[in-house]
Amino acid sequence: MAQSRRVERVAALIRREVSELLISGIKDERVQHGMVSVTSVEVAGDLQHCKIFVSIFGSSEDREVAMAGLQAASVYVKGELGRRLKMRRTPEVVFVLDRGLEKGNTVLGLLQRLEAERRERGADEGPADPAGGTETDSETEV
Repeated sequence: MAQSRRVERVAALIRREVSELLISGIKDERVQHGMVSVTSVEVAGDLQHCKIFVSIFGSSEDREVAMAGLQAASVYVKGELGRRLKMRRTPEVVFVLDRGLEKGNTVLGLLQRLEAERRERGADEGPADPAGGTETDSETEV
């Protein structure tokens, strides 16, 4: 149980440090093509490997360029993590594109479009009876 807490703590530290490196440490111009943010970090139980999931806001061309820049900077990031975290062995760093936010935006767009279509259909059908009843209800009362 203590091992998993340590892995979680190391993952949180790596996420914080890589976020800081994205802001001021990585000088590669390709990384600046899209708005890059770290969404999550997965560290192996033996602390030897680490996947850094990044979300890149921009066009698909910007994503490809930024990912190429991040892959090229992975050696630099590993070195900086080793210096900053002072671990016995620094994990191998792999950047992975996280499409979760992109998919979420797509779903939200679809929901908004469906809501707009529903409103249009409601407006085309005309106003509803303010009393809430139907003609068949009023006929039975008479």
